[in-house]
Amino acid sequence: MKQQLKLSALAIAIASTSTAFAAEQAASFEEAVTGGEASLSFRYRYEFVDQDGIDKDANASTLKTRLNYKTQQYQNATAFIEFDNNTQVLSGDYNDKTNGKNTPVVADPKYTEVNQAYVDYAAPVDTLVRYGRQRILLDNQRFVGGVGWRQNEQTYDAFTLVNTSLPDTTVVLTNITNVNNILGKNVNGENHQVLNINNKSLPFGTVSAYAYMLKDISDTYGARFAGKTDVDSVSLLYALEYATQETDNTASNDADYYVAEFGADISGVTAKVGYEVLGSDNGNYGFSTPLGTNHKFNGWADKFLSTPADGLEDLYVSVSTKLAGPKIALIYHTFDANEGSTDYGDEIDLAISQDFADRYNVLLKGAAYSQGDAGTPTDTTKVWLQLSAKF
Repeated sequence: MKQQLKLSALAIAIASTSTAFAAEQAASFEEAVTGGEASLSFRYRYEFVDQDGIDKDANASTLKTRLNYKTQQYQNATAFIEFDNNTQVLSGDYNDKTNGKNTPVVADPKYTEVNQAYVDYAAPVDTLVRYGRQRILLDNQRFVGGVGWRQNEQTYDAFTLVNTSLPDTTVVLTNITNVNNILGKNVNGENHQVLNINNKSLPFGTVSAYAYMLKDISDTYGARFAGKTDVDSVSLLYALEYATQETDNTASNDADYYVAEFGADISGVTAKVGYEVLGSDNGNYGFSTPLGTNHKFNGWADKFLSTPADGLEDLYVSVSTKLAGPKIALIYHTFDANEGSTDYGDEIDLAISQDFADRYNVLLKGAAYSQGDAGTPTDTTKVWLQLSAKF
């Protein structure tokens, strides 16, 4: 029998008894509104995709514009609103997953929307109460994130409490009623319940424990440990995580997740090796991360945004540095099924980025996926050129 965690009653109890998060107060509501801060940003991106099995290549040239405004705090409350627009520039010959074009997918449709709109209240006992459309990024975003790489970010309509009353501990409680996905569509959240507890009291790492109960989808429970230790001139890096998941369908599939990552930073060069497993339930179901920022994991070619029914094992090695000026990252993945012996192929990813004058950034990024056994994803090459500016 599945354990059900009732967050709403706990949230009300904390909020009613809970003052960190308090800031200098505006003298009036008018001052809070007129004395707020605005920001503006632009992100131009060209994305090219060549995928075997599709005759035409994808050429996506898009510009994302973001404008937001945050009021000053008045009577412990602040308000924030953010508008996003994504438009095609010069070329729009790509399948954005809404237009049905016969090219490879680039999931960046044209849109204009309210990306975020929420009210914060600094409640007693070091608690922040947030209500409205918001960004939710937990841990490394493997399970709950914003998919910030895409031109339309994933945000959530939710009621959230963040409590920091315990030493070195942050407790996040969230009730999600709607997911605003990267295609600009509203997905009824059906009252998803999210709990994440993060503790930084250990000198050598951070520990997180979580329960992500997504109604009519799955329940996931797990723990994560990540940190670093300095030994002379070397920083040792490590991360360990385990989670178990059960689906809410009649089959009640079970699957496990685990990752182990180790590395070192030596004289400005960081090298890591990792092994991530999204388990399978006897080939019937693969461990799922429906709210995660999945582009960050299992290769930038996005061949495994959804886990195959046979699960996925990802052995990867990465090297990154800024010694040459720009930040350079090189990653190699080899993919296999968790159930059975299917070879899912391998991938090489490369990114070069450089900041300018505190406001600008240029990024050149590429991914080359090579098919494994027959029936696995087909060979795919992706190249991105991105220019960003923030004001």
